[in-house]
Amino acid sequence: MSDAQDLRARLEALRAESIERIEQVSDLPGLEEARVRILGRKAPLSEIRSGLGKLEADDRKTVGQLANEVQTAISDTLEKRREDLEADELAARWERERIDVTLPGSASPVGSIHPLTRTMWEIVDIFAGLGYRVADGPEVELAAYNYDALNFSPDHPSRTPQDVFYIEGTNEEVLLRTHTSPVQIRTMESQPPPIYVVCPGRVYRRDEQDPTHLSGFVQLEGLAIDEGITMGDLKGSLEAFAHQVFGNDLEIRLRPHHFPFTEPSAEVDVQCFACKGRGGACRLCRGERWIEILGCGMVHPFLLEWVGYDAERYTGFAFGMGIERIAALAHGVNDIRYFWENDLRFLGNFAGLA
Repeated sequence: MSDAQDLRARLEALRAESIERIEQVSDLPGLEEARVRILGRKAPLSEIRSGLGKLEADDRKTVGQLANEVQTAISDTLEKRREDLEADELAARWERERIDVTLPGSASPVGSIHPLTRTMWEIVDIFAGLGYRVADGPEVELAAYNYDALNFSPDHPSRTPQDVFYIEGTNEEVLLRTHTSPVQIRTMESQPPPIYVVCPGRVYRRDEQDPTHLSGFVQLEGLAIDEGITMGDLKGSLEAFAHQVFGNDLEIRLRPHHFPFTEPSAEVDVQCFACKGRGGACRLCRGERWIEILGCGMVHPFLLEWVGYDAERYTGFAFGMGIERIAALAHGVNDIRYFWENDLRFLGNFAGLA
């Protein structure tokens, strides 16, 4: 067999073997590997081409043409197989990433009302049902409204910079309010009796942070001014509030206390809702049978005269409570700081509450 015949036989065999090998490839990386092995610089086709120079001119021409035909056939087969594999891969990807529009989507986590906000709204709703409306006022307040109008003496210890956030450069005349009582004064100044309002809002005090104290917290105060208001009306209103928050079967009691803006004044306790007033080894009330919830009293005549009311004709009562304390008692939380730490593990416990 001549050299030309040998090269032709090798080319025909290479064509058949290469096409068969290409058609058996199952993925694109495998196809690229086959291309390099068949058409690369060290591949059989390149070796055959390098031997063409040893042939006679006529044989070189015919064998060269056959080599070109074989390379074209192999390249066409490679391209066709590449298109098929790319189509298969695309179809597999579409199937893998297919979106079923009939299925429900992945829902984002649903938020809920903060427990302090919910508690405040619940208390406001209770008093709204008793005929009260909501009053609001500034958090940056004048000392005259925060103290003077409320019968605090100029040397009262609660007015010291150690207890109050005064605004710098105001000679202790402007401060962050320490209670929402100034809203009561502003409300009385703005209208004649009768007045029935609740005043919720943020207040600020220089307290050390601990399980029962915060430097900024939420307070809700109430005020009722009308003719013939008595201490009995105060107790009845607070009983209605306590029964709806803590339970209808619990009693409340008023203990004598002192506030500059009320006379007489009292602290209000509710019967322990854990032990139902039995005491003993109760962890909530520590055997005391009662739990303090708020302060209250009859409005001091000084306040009525300050706003120009007739103290002989009108009387009233006021009360105030910390929302954090009420929420903590209602839900068994032993540290009010938890409400402000934004820990979703804690706040999530209140998400399902109505």
